[in-house]
Amino acid sequence: MIDDLDTRLLEALQKNSQATAQELAEILHLSSSQIGRRRQRLEAAGYIESYTARLNPAKLGLNVQGFVQVHLGTHGPDHSEAFARLVHSRPEITSAWTMTGDADYLLRVFCADLPALNALIHEVLLPHPAVARVHSQIVMDQLKRDGPLPT
Repeated sequence: MIDDLDTRLLEALQKNSQATAQELAEILHLSSSQIGRRRQRLEAAGYIESYTARLNPAKLGLNVQGFVQVHLGTHGPDHSEAFARLVHSRPEITSAWTMTGDADYLLRVFCADLPALNALIHEVLLPHPAVARVHSQIVMDQLKRDGPLPT
């Protein structure tokens, strides 16, 4: 179980994962050592999975963000495992989910341009033996960045 101070610590870390124990102590009105112990406990318990840097896709030349729905024609563990291996092997696929409803998978992709997205769809995804069809949507603008989880 986590208490209110743990929740506030998690909120602060989601805003700035590089905050020092001293900075967090000032925000939460605790000592640095208490912050350190709480952070370690939350990490050990799996509440905090990792610390990452958020990069600017446009600065990296990734000008097209899209979502690709993948519909399998054949189902079964072998096909699912093979498709999962394909997803993990492609750096332009940054997130992937199995879905209920019409599509089997939803992929979030970042590509340099439309030809790169077209190549990903037509040269990588569609040739996979389990894939029957895909449906892609290109992001025009992101109204809200990936935000912190509600705590």
